[in-house]
Amino acid sequence: MPEEDDSRLDRYVKAARTIGKGGRVEDLVRGILDDLQLMAMNFPEVTTPRSKEQLAKAIEEVSKMEPSLPDDFEDAPAFAHYGSGAQNNNIGGGTQNNNNGTGNQNNGPGQQFIGTNHIVNNHASNAAWLDSHLPYASEAPFNSYKRQDEPNCLPDTRVDLLQEIYEWADGQDERSIFWLNGLAGTGKSTIARTVARRYFEQKRLGASFFFSRGGGDVSRADMFVTTIAFQLASTIPSLQGAISDAVKEHGDIETRALIDQWRQLVLRPLSKLGFDSHPLPYILVIDALDECEGDNEIRIVLKLLAEARSLKTVRLQIFLTSRRETPIRHGFYKVPEAEHKDFVLHNISPSTINHDITVFLEYNLGLIRKEKPSLGASWPGEVTLKQLVQLADGLFIWAATTCRFIQEVEKAFLIRRRLAAILQADSSVAEHEPEKHLNEIYITVLKYSIPVKCSNKEKEEFLGMLRDILGCIITLLSPLSVQSLSGLLELGSEAFDDCLEDLHAILHIPKDQTYPLRLHHPSFRDFLLNKQRCHDQLFWVDESQAHRTLADNCIRLMSNSLKQDVCGQEAPGTPVANIESSRIEQCLLPEVKYACLYWIQHLQKCNTQLYDNGQVHQFLQVHLLHWLEALGWMGKTSEGILAIISLEGLIPADKSPNLYAFVHDAKRFALFNRTVIEQAPLQLYCSALVFAPEKSIVRREFEKYIPPWIQKKPKVQANWNQTLQTLTGHSAFVNSVAFSPDGKQVVSGSYDKTVRLWDAVTGAALQTLRGHSDSINSVAFSPDGKRVVSGSSDKTVRLWDAVTGAALQTLRGHSSYVNSVAFSPDGKQVVSSSSDKTVRLWDAVTRAALQTLRGHSDSVYSVAFSPDGKQVVSGSFDKTVRLWDAVTGAALQMLRGHSDSVNLVAFSPDGKQVVSGSSDKTVRLWDAVTRAALQTLRGHSDSVYSVTFSPDGKQVVSGSFDKTVRLWDAVTGAAMQTLRGHSSYINSVAFSPDGKQVVSGSSDKTVRLWDAVTGAALQTLRGHSADVNSVAFSPDGKQVVSGSSNKMVRLWDAVTGAALQTLRGHADPVYSVAFSPDSKQVVSGSSDKTVRLWDAVTGAALQTLRGHSGSVYSVAFSPDGKQVVSGSSDKTVRLWDAVTGAALQTLRGHSASVHLVAFSPDGKQVVSGSRDNTVRLWDAVTGAALQTLRGHSDYVKSVAFSPDGKQVPTLLVSNDWVVEGGTKILCLPPDYRSPICVAVLNGILVLGYSSGRISILGFQEGSKVL
Repeated sequence: MPEEDDSRLDRYVKAARTIGKGGRVEDLVRGILDDLQLMAMNFPEVTTPRSKEQLAKAIEEVSKMEPSLPDDFEDAPAFAHYGSGAQNNNIGGGTQNNNNGTGNQNNGPGQQFIGTNHIVNNHASNAAWLDSHLPYASEAPFNSYKRQDEPNCLPDTRVDLLQEIYEWADGQDERSIFWLNGLAGTGKSTIARTVARRYFEQKRLGASFFFSRGGGDVSRADMFVTTIAFQLASTIPSLQGAISDAVKEHGDIETRALIDQWRQLVLRPLSKLGFDSHPLPYILVIDALDECEGDNEIRIVLKLLAEARSLKTVRLQIFLTSRRETPIRHGFYKVPEAEHKDFVLHNISPSTINHDITVFLEYNLGLIRKEKPSLGASWPGEVTLKQLVQLADGLFIWAATTCRFIQEVEKAFLIRRRLAAILQADSSVAEHEPEKHLNEIYITVLKYSIPVKCSNKEKEEFLGMLRDILGCIITLLSPLSVQSLSGLLELGSEAFDDCLEDLHAILHIPKDQTYPLRLHHPSFRDFLLNKQRCHDQLFWVDESQAHRTLADNCIRLMSNSLKQDVCGQEAPGTPVANIESSRIEQCLLPEVKYACLYWIQHLQKCNTQLYDNGQVHQFLQVHLLHWLEALGWMGKTSEGILAIISLEGLIPADKSPNLYAFVHDAKRFALFNRTVIEQAPLQLYCSALVFAPEKSIVRREFEKYIPPWIQKKPKVQANWNQTLQTLTGHSAFVNSVAFSPDGKQVVSGSYDKTVRLWDAVTGAALQTLRGHSDSINSVAFSPDGKRVVSGSSDKTVRLWDAVTGAALQTLRGHSSYVNSVAFSPDGKQVVSSSSDKTVRLWDAVTRAALQTLRGHSDSVYSVAFSPDGKQVVSGSFDKTVRLWDAVTGAALQMLRGHSDSVNLVAFSPDGKQVVSGSSDKTVRLWDAVTRAALQTLRGHSDSVYSVTFSPDGKQVVSGSFDKTVRLWDAVTGAAMQTLRGHSSYINSVAFSPDGKQVVSGSSDKTVRLWDAVTGAALQTLRGHSADVNSVAFSPDGKQVVSGSSNKMVRLWDAVTGAALQTLRGHADPVYSVAFSPDSKQVVSGSSDKTVRLWDAVTGAALQTLRGHSGSVYSVAFSPDGKQVVSGSSDKTVRLWDAVTGAALQTLRGHSASVHLVAFSPDGKQVVSGSRDNTVRLWDAVTGAALQTLRGHSDYVKSVAFSPDGKQVPTLLVSNDWVVEGGTKILCLPPDYRSPICVAVLNGILVLGYSSGRISILGFQEGSKVL
């Protein structure tokens, strides 16, 4: 027996030795339970909420064990362990210990025991780790707490069917999927629970997932794979390590395509199990797949399940139930017949079904009879029982509803009365009309819920309230508890309880009012909404009106609950990731979350007219930002954007112009700020408003929310420009972009070796496709939108499934980089071009190489099919465009005219023209029939790397290394628009299928969506025509000076932004500028090797300081204004007399270019930063080197003394944020990121950009809270 002072090992040893010696289970388990308590105290990470729930279940199971072990247990093996770590097998007398894996190995006589403590700890820690890192739908398993009241098949029912299922599951049938399908109410879910229970008890249930329409996480496929994986890890502990490793290896696994999740989290870990240890299959039970939202998701789930047959070392059998709905039937058409077994439940012989329903009724009515002996031993009688079976007409849901309805009342005479009412109500219904029988039982239940002792007026009020409650319950888009629903409908809990009191036969009403309220069966929803089926108009629910009621209540609840900083964080940069979910739950109650997510969907479904200054307009004018903030905390920003877009579609612009304009502006506002709302929702009141256009309706409406500590706002554009969205996620250049044929998705390919799919509406990242081992140079969708093709510098072409993200094919054959790829119009072929000077045609199905087209004398950069698929056009570094016969491979024509590399070519939609873009900075239009040159479009100032036609052929879009996207009239050649915003080269452009949007991919790592029809130019501080390399404040803060690659120095009014002076004189780019301490002079340094001094008032040139033998990268005045210091690419620092221009000192020591210099506040020292990765301190009087500061791993980009020489400045720009004292206060939107120079003075921040733009922001000292 375990003693109190036993060690953990002692407890296990004694527990193990108890086995086989007639010891009692209680004694054996007591030590282990003590040990569990010890673990909970010392390893709290293993006692997560989910692990506690599992532990509770385990203890419950132990408590049900027989008190003592069987007498013959002594002959059984003493201990068996499978998996990594110690393995201890004992047969007969003595002990043999065999250890595979970590630990000791012992062979020999006597009794020995290998401790398993490390195994327990490893599994426990893996389980705890998965619990916190793998999203999991807690209501999905068959035995989840909230499903505990749902029944299994009774003994002597479904006998033949269950036997058939068990034989299949036990490996007597090679087919991996058993599809049980049938009509609603035929008992599919009960059978699924029975099967799941059997294999759970046999420890062979891998996992179960019970879908439920309107059930939140269990109504969607989002968490399907992660939930299955989590259960597998619990069922098969030896899988935990492999699944944990997969999650660690792919940190964002839950955001990946379901097919990738399935392969990494399920198939791969299972494939590592040895067959010998698992001779029988594991079972997956998937119930009610038809209740999963989205036909596409259903097809994907079926596709995943079909892949289970690929497992070799372990078998995975899938038991699946559903109605025979179209998406599922079509999905099974793609699964070979030899891989799935189908069983149609409602085709079982009527005699078998009637027998099973008879057993069901006898059992449940028998329970009622036991509770009420006064009913009599023979109640309800054989005749009545037969009548009930006949009325059920094969539907178990009818029988179950009848029993619940009768059981609800306590008095025997009421039980008899309810039974009589059922028989009477159904007496007029013909036999073999199961739906009508079901209608009658529902009507009967509802009638009995109406109070008898009340006036007609009170009855009418009750019925109105009942209709409202039932209407809301059946039209909810996600389940709510009684508590939340009463809060949403603003009904007291007492009134709510009164209405539902007699409806337990049709509603599952938990005793705990925080648990979701559910229908016992979805057929009740169908019944209430169908006017023909629900023939008693007292109960019929007008679906449109029910949605209107919910919409109104959602808006009311949000108006009363939402506010600025609803979670009470105060700090404007607070990231969502830093807030405990419990805090969000506390501040945003379930009914408020529901309202935020679904109010617009309810408006859509009620078909109501929306007016200017109406309920919706008034709500948005007050609470738009509060609503978006709440969605940010909830992680539902994309859903909110989709909702706004839906709302815009509901509003007639001609009848409600003001509301339409507001919602349209809100859409632009939300799209532009999607990323910051997702990451730090409180920036809605800071960054989002500050950088919104001056004429934005949202900005004007909510400008009062901008915190007072933002004293100076940057000059921004007047209106929203052409940029609709900026999609960030790639970690390197974006080389290629394309729209899907339906315009709903965008695909991008990047130098970071990934292909990404994006939602073109919300901007959300959908999938990341990995597989290429080098840069992706070209991407395209297939004509049906179901596949993506990519070409890479790894010399391969890859085909991907655009729905699941699965890799389909890898086409090999090119001997150098693949630069361009495209599908043929029928999707049957792929064309690719390469730096190996060839164009190749491939069969997109078989992977066969069809043609190799040779003729170009250098790299082929672009290819495209003609609209009829009969020709291919290619453009090459050899400066030519070539046309080829796509069938024979014959060269048809060579088009000459470009004076440099041809980077991209495309056919017009009618196939009559070809467009080409070239490094000669031009776009050319050609006649595809006569080969004549039609137009040369000039305007770009650098190489054109991408061109294409609009869908109607009337426009051409081009992208260039000059960082602009241009739109041209394809007929006249006139320039129509120049779209600016990218901060680096444009590598790819494309039109949306409707021609209203343009997408561009750039070396600035972003993808941008533009409005191709309208748009205003950006309005900030403009004047420089090239990179702004340096900016600085005057000491009085009234002016800003900037130096640019356009060789100019400019002076600006720091308050108004007006241009004051342009200082000309340098012969090369100006890299550094600074004011004198009295603000009267400016110093500048240039790559023309000179330092210049200027009069800041008149603009006159005062001095030119010569002496450096290389570019001057940095200049500064001494604190007294009498000296100037400069740093140069000649590796020296020089000191100059600012009055005479004389050279005072040359400081040598750096081994590379000096990029930054500054004086100390007392003027006695100089600090310099260099490309040699060091910072050096010098004596400004003697020129002596004082210190060399080492530690940087890259060249030093900024150096400065603090005003007191002791501290660093607190205001700076870091990782796209303005940061003060280490705290993020303002997020910079994409257009304002990556400034190439920054200046700070007294809370004023100046940002200079490569585009020549300058932005100025001012911040008040002190606390930065909302």
